[in-house]
Amino acid sequence: MSAIHQRSVLSSVVGALACCSAFGSPATLGATLPLQDCRLQSEIAGGGVAARCGWLAVPENREQPSGKQVRLHVAVIPSLRLEPAGDPLFVLSGGPGQAASDFYISISPALARIRRDRNIVVVDQRGTGRSNRLDCAFPDESDITFSDPQQLRELTKSCLDKLSGDPRYYTTSVAVRDLDDVRAALGFQKLDLYGVSYGTRVAQHYMRRYPQRVRVAILDGVVPPQLALGPDVALDAQAAIDSAFARCESNSDCQRAFPNIASTFATLRASVQAKPVALSVPDPLSAEPTQTQLGAQELSAAVRLLSYSDETVSTLPLLIHEAQSGQPQALAAQYLMIKRSLDTQIANGMHFAVVCSEDAPRWDEKPISESALAQTYIGETFMAAMRTICSQWPRGPVDEDFSKPLTSAIPTLVLSGGNDPVTPSRYGEQILPGLAKSKHLVLDGQGHGQIAVGCMPRVVAEFIAAGDVSSLNAECLKTVGPAPFLLSRSAPAP
Repeated sequence: MSAIHQRSVLSSVVGALACCSAFGSPATLGATLPLQDCRLQSEIAGGGVAARCGWLAVPENREQPSGKQVRLHVAVIPSLRLEPAGDPLFVLSGGPGQAASDFYISISPALARIRRDRNIVVVDQRGTGRSNRLDCAFPDESDITFSDPQQLRELTKSCLDKLSGDPRYYTTSVAVRDLDDVRAALGFQKLDLYGVSYGTRVAQHYMRRYPQRVRVAILDGVVPPQLALGPDVALDAQAAIDSAFARCESNSDCQRAFPNIASTFATLRASVQAKPVALSVPDPLSAEPTQTQLGAQELSAAVRLLSYSDETVSTLPLLIHEAQSGQPQALAAQYLMIKRSLDTQIANGMHFAVVCSEDAPRWDEKPISESALAQTYIGETFMAAMRTICSQWPRGPVDEDFSKPLTSAIPTLVLSGGNDPVTPSRYGEQILPGLAKSKHLVLDGQGHGQIAVGCMPRVVAEFIAAGDVSSLNAECLKTVGPAPFLLSRSAPAP
């Protein structure tokens, strides 16, 4: 996700004035969660924003209230109004494993309209960011270790030994209790929710546990509660790239520049699978020569992550064409940049704490054959590695009704990308029957996460202000379409 930085001196001054009025005297709020002026910054997303920050201690094991405590990092970005609306917007990020503070900074311009009227609350979920981040170095699918079960088991044990907390207590069922403690400590009776990707799972479970506390919800890139994440990853990724290639074939300029791009990609994958290409590329940040290789797994990782956005997927035909023509440097450089970003963004310990407790036990409920996975560009390696890791990972508490479809009358806006490689629009459709007051917006050709696309910031702000989907006017989104394919280094298609 790219960060957009639009800040002015005036808004900073107004924000500083608003924070005092928004929260009132220390007697109303500081007694349980003292807040101080701070600057919420992110090296990952780039930039920062003025906020009021504090810490809330909660039990790591909820069954032992007097035992070890976890400090949750809480940031409140004050409304620009002197008297903001009583219900703030809580922002929940994805991964699992991404810090909400990093994610918020990357999308803060898209929430500017909302911030005019209400406070925005950013809580680093336990195990992420500044909230006792559970992390350790782990190979990605390009590393040979990822496909070696014995080495992977050893790495998993090493990771568990290094974690700063007990991973059993970092599941979604525990995290929603944290979230409600933060709400109560800040003195809010109700809140609005925005969740993206895995954050939609957190949002839906909070809606289930605390329906009286939620006024409205926005679910962006939905993970249905009944879905066990993992087995469908390769299939959905393949469907998204197939759709992008088909769009290239149907576009005369793209088809002329890159004829039969799907076949070119298959040929490239077979070639680097048989013999990975060793090469030196400039480091994406320092420009220093970096030794790397482009094999099947590096290719898979680059293509999968580039397909998350319509802007980056538009570069794939050119990158694949260049690599197959003997110039793989640009594609390899993309892989290095993506790998570094993921290594920094995702707290692996928290990621596996969630997946291995909530998803792994359900993987065999909907078995997917290895032959079906083998036909995808990701292949069988990803799921095989996940099964190896989760076979050793300790499982934590998961509420009994956690995987049941949500039934709710809370006004809910559901957002999907028409070509999302990880949470396709059919996932959004799956949750609609249980949501009595909902609307599903699907954006043509878009990837993962819609909050900043086109006029969506205005649509979402209007929904939150109204608190109702029935009168929502989303006609402006009909003009949204995927970015044109990049036909050369200098220009996209006209």
